[in-house]
Amino acid sequence: MGSIRLAEPDLDLIREVRKAGGDTLNKCYQCATCSVVCNLSPSDKPFPRKEMLWTQWGQKDKLMKDPDIWLCHQCNDCTTRCPRGARPGDVLAAVRSNIYRSFAFPSFMGNALANPKALLFLLLIPALILLSSIIFFAPTDANGDYLFMQSSQIDFNLFLPHSSVDGLFVFGNIIIFIFAAIGFLRFWKGLKSNGEETKLSFIGALIKVIPAILSHSSFNKCDVNKPRALGHLLILYGFVGAMITTGAVFMFIFIPHYLELLGFEQFSPFFALPIDLPNPIKILGALSGVALIVGGALLIFRRWTNRDDVGANGYQDYLFLYMLSIVGLTGMLSWLTRLTGIPMLAYINYFIHLVSVFFLLWYMPYSKFAHMIYRTLALVYAKSIGREARI
Repeated sequence: MGSIRLAEPDLDLIREVRKAGGDTLNKCYQCATCSVVCNLSPSDKPFPRKEMLWTQWGQKDKLMKDPDIWLCHQCNDCTTRCPRGARPGDVLAAVRSNIYRSFAFPSFMGNALANPKALLFLLLIPALILLSSIIFFAPTDANGDYLFMQSSQIDFNLFLPHSSVDGLFVFGNIIIFIFAAIGFLRFWKGLKSNGEETKLSFIGALIKVIPAILSHSSFNKCDVNKPRALGHLLILYGFVGAMITTGAVFMFIFIPHYLELLGFEQFSPFFALPIDLPNPIKILGALSGVALIVGGALLIFRRWTNRDDVGANGYQDYLFLYMLSIVGLTGMLSWLTRLTGIPMLAYINYFIHLVSVFFLLWYMPYSKFAHMIYRTLALVYAKSIGREARI
């Protein structure tokens, strides 16, 4: 005789999923069309049918440690073919948003990033920190007047000293990455608690997963949403290129500069600021900025013109996409406005750029930006237990 299990639905989960874009959840009547048409779903215990049922019944414990939530790439093949309009792709996207909140540390930050009413306050935090850096650290003359207000030369170091930006970048990100690691470790432990037998080590599975991430090969298995692959690839490589550019500037200019100030005279910056074409660092930065702008524009345009097929229309989805696009656009404009010779135009744009950069990085563990780590961990776990797509 089978054992009886008492289901204790988490009503908060159901409400949060519906609020985050999964409001069609109750239309599902378990016909399994979604699992049949999904090319990414494994043959054994396919998704998203079981996830739709678990979400309807508020089975949060099951969903939080389910790797299949992340095997879904929002192809929306299931959504367009659902006979009831239950939109399983949007429901799974909403569940993923809930996962960011559930594993977030501290937890209130996860709730804040999911609440549109908190957006202004969240933007004010990096804006006020940067404004304070200008007030207290921007160079002044003998009369106490700011040099950037007087000079016709555009020098971002006069406006917002590079040492202040570097300090905020390094120490702020160290703290955020520690907080993020707590959430990621909680998530990984949840996946491991499924008790599945592993066939590959973490490193072995990661080596197999990375090429699929870099090529976005899973998108090629989609039917409805396959065009989205190009936009995603441009954003991925644009962001990676921007990070490499930032790291190169920090390594070849600022670290030697600070070492020189500390008395290590054998060190000096490899390049002088500002860096312009045809310097390889500037070329990489320019190409990365263009990739972010074009990739973001492609995805935003597709969402505006074809929302039903694209899906994932929750607040966090739009917020992440818009902020990435703003970072790319203002980054390119920081260079172009400097060339115009209009100081305040360049400084205002530079300020907006830094606010958007720190917004993106400092809130990474609590926004959709975290999906790159959560999805990677889930894909590694799925690969380690041999859970593969049907096609």
